[in-house]
This record gives sequence, C-alpha cells and structure tokens, in this order.
Amino acid sequence: MRSDDDEGRRQFSDYFAARREVVRRTAYLMCGDWHWADDLAQAAFIRVAASWHRIRDPEALDAFVRTCLVRTYLSETRRVWRRRERSVAETPDLAGPDDDAEAATRRMVFAQALRHVPPRQRVTLICRFYQGLDVAETAAALGCSEGTVKSQTARGLAALRQILGDAVPALAGATEGTP
Repeated sequence: MRSDDDEGRRQFSDYFAARREVVRRTAYLMCGDWHWADDLAQAAFIRVAASWHRIRDPEALDAFVRTCLVRTYLSETRRVWRRRERSVAETPDLAGPDDDAEAATRRMVFAQALRHVPPRQRVTLICRFYQGLDVAETAAALGCSEGTVKSQTARGLAALRQILGDAVPALAGATEGTP
C-alpha cells in the first residue's frame, strides 16, 4: 500500500512540474496580479493533490485543474477585501524601445482592459479565447449552462470593446499578421 502512495506522489509531482507555469499564467490573466495568481494556482493544485487518489481519467486532469482554478478565482472575487481598487497617481511607463515594444504595449493595453471586465465575464473570455475551449467545455469549467457562457462571452466582448474604444481597430489590425 505504501508504494501506491509513493507512486501517486511522484505522479502528482510530475504533473505539477509540467503544468505549474501554464496554470499560473492563466490565473494571472484572470486576476491581473502575479502574487494573487500564485495563490490561485496554489489553491487549485492543493485541491488536485487532495483528490489525486480519486482521479480515474488522467486525460481529464487539465479540465479538473481549470475548474478548480476558475471556481477558486470566482470565490475569491466575492470576498470584500479583494474588491479594493489599487489606484496610482500616474500611469506606469510602458516597455522601453526594442523590437517587441509595440507588441508588448498592445498586450499591456489589452491586459489592462481585461482587468476592467467583470470577473465572471473575464473568466469566460479567458476560457473561450485564451484556452481555446468550446462553449460546452467552458460551461463545464464554470459550472453553468451553455446559454450562460454565450451571454457572458457576448457581454464580455462588448465590455472590452467599450473599454478599448478606438484602440480596438489598432489591436485587431496589429494581430492580423501574427500567428
């Protein structure tokens, strides 16, 4: 019995090492703060570790981690102390001049706009467009109906268009030539 526990720990350790950065980046897209992203990723992996012995389908691990991450994030956004705005007197300087400065600026503008989209819509957009999930997979990850995913996606995109305003054509035009 002991060797089964050791094997399970080794398997979880291997999975964690392989997927840690992907989960952390996804968490950052959701919350916009690397420290909070670390906390969210850690909470998701703690849930996975606690349930590791019950996992029957290794192919479903990514979906399970994604669901844990999304639910942890949405739960955290409901906490009052997380709702404080972080205001600054001046906008921070953008990236310095280099070959990728324009692309980095576009990513920063988009990430900033994404932070102003309500949490549920933001998570829906991230699942649909960053992670490439279809409507059914997104609904499963969020624990809602497919109709809710469609409406949250439409509202999230409308909110992004409103926030970005005149920057939308520039962002869209700049990404046409990129893979």
